[in-house]
Amino acid sequence: MELTASAAWINQTFAGFDESITTAVHSLYEVAGGFFTPFFEGVSLFGKGGIFLILLGLVLLFVRPTRRFGTAMLLGLAIGFAFTNLFLKVYIARPRPYADQAGIFYQYWLTVGQNVESDMSFPSGHVTAAFDSMTPMFILGNRRLKTVAVLFCLCMCVARIYLCVHYPSDVLGGIVIGIAAGCLGTLIASKLPRKWYRWDLRKTNTGRHEIG
Repeated sequence: MELTASAAWINQTFAGFDESITTAVHSLYEVAGGFFTPFFEGVSLFGKGGIFLILLGLVLLFVRPTRRFGTAMLLGLAIGFAFTNLFLKVYIARPRPYADQAGIFYQYWLTVGQNVESDMSFPSGHVTAAFDSMTPMFILGNRRLKTVAVLFCLCMCVARIYLCVHYPSDVLGGIVIGIAAGCLGTLIASKLPRKWYRWDLRKTNTGRHEIG
């Protein structure tokens, strides 16, 4: 397929960066003989379509002590999805690394499971979703939650490069957009009325429900 001007510029500008980082990450496969492949495929499943992260946000939303986390996460995911999947991926239309069968990325892709994605490459939707959702957790959470957020995002970044379904520059784009969307989601969540965070649905002794 013919490249858009934006995709061609990204390919040219980040050619050296993309190849060197991908080659370094691919060394994990060469050293461990595919040991990490199932792990990174599993990590990728957590970001596919954002479904797991949306469900996590909904669970946190409906529990009053964690409602602030859930609200910020869902807002961040919505903002990041709109900007990434509905705009940038369509406008830039950068093909996946494995689309060029004459390139080194295609050879790497053949060895690590040949995972196929249906949409365009830039930016990484998985990485965007990870940072959309984990940035609020990093901002609002305690030290343990911050550590979980950082580790999850790091694993997602490496997974998408390791599986050769994204260029490192796709991942970099996802990081920038995800952090921005997560911060914006957290900011919007902080502006919501207090009663939203005090709202609670519980059963009364008569078996009815009331808002507390």
